[in-house]
Amino acid sequence: MTLEENFAELEKIIGSLEQDDVSLEESFAAYARGMRILKQCNEEIDKVEKQVQVITEDGTLEDF
Repeated sequence: MTLEENFAELEKIIGSLEQDDVSLEESFAAYARGMRILKQCNEEIDKVEKQVQVITEDGTLEDF
């Protein structure tokens, strides 16, 4: 799943957790799924951050 799809899925999970008719067991399962998705998002963001480079004043590239 893409980062955007993961964020959309997290929004759905949050919406389901906010409903009054969700059982405690369903809440725990949704929370666990959300945490797995959040971990994937963090890993993807970390990869992108490591790939970002900056052009210095002298025209060379350096890692951000």
